[in-house]
Amino acid sequence: MASPPPRSPLPRSRSDPLLSFHFVTKTFASGVVALSDVSFRVGKGEFLSLVGPSGCGKSTALRLIAG
Repeated sequence: MASPPPRSPLPRSRSDPLLSFHFVTKTFASGVVALSDVSFRVGKGEFLSLVGPSGCGKSTALRLIAG
């Protein structure tokens, strides 16, 4: 019996996303894991908020997006 195809972590959108993260992990040289398997898509006209406690990786995610 063949294995089923892998599932997409996010629902498919009608158009290409303007921004997408797929299983993003960021570990600093000190060994601190700031992000672990973060996935999201932002499409045209959508609004995204990053909400969470201090130290959860919000600024790290924004820095990765900014390059």
